[in-house]
Amino acid sequence: MNGQSIRAATVGAIALGAIAIAHAQQPAAPAQNVDVGKSEYDAHCAQCHGLNGKGHGPYVPMLKAGTVLPDLTTLAKNNNGVFPVQHIVETIDGRVPVGAHGPRDMPIWGQFYKAQSPGVNPDYNPDAFARVKILFLTEYIYRLQAK
Repeated sequence: MNGQSIRAATVGAIALGAIAIAHAQQPAAPAQNVDVGKSEYDAHCAQCHGLNGKGHGPYVPMLKAGTVLPDLTTLAKNNNGVFPVQHIVETIDGRVPVGAHGPRDMPIWGQFYKAQSPGVNPDYNPDAFARVKILFLTEYIYRLQAK
């Protein structure tokens, strides 16, 4: 390599380094407001519980005969004004049996979220990922409560 080639390579390396440093120092673009709880509800719950949470989604006719879904907007009202967070979390993750969801050994949403975790990021802990998704969903159901 002659002197001119070495200088060109050095200048190129410095330029690339400067570009990388400048790019790294730029403020990140502001995150868009994403309502994770609503998104999860709309994607996984509204088919049965309805967009408004009153239990009249389009899949209701396909459920077992006689299945009546709860009005999710009255959970706190029906629990002496206290939103039953733990019960909701356990219902969603599968620890509380729900006839329409299947037997106790088939916790649909807890298992679904755990299975989804590696596809989002293989470094995520599947249990923690599922818990976070369920908490977002629980918080959204809290927001559905009738005032």
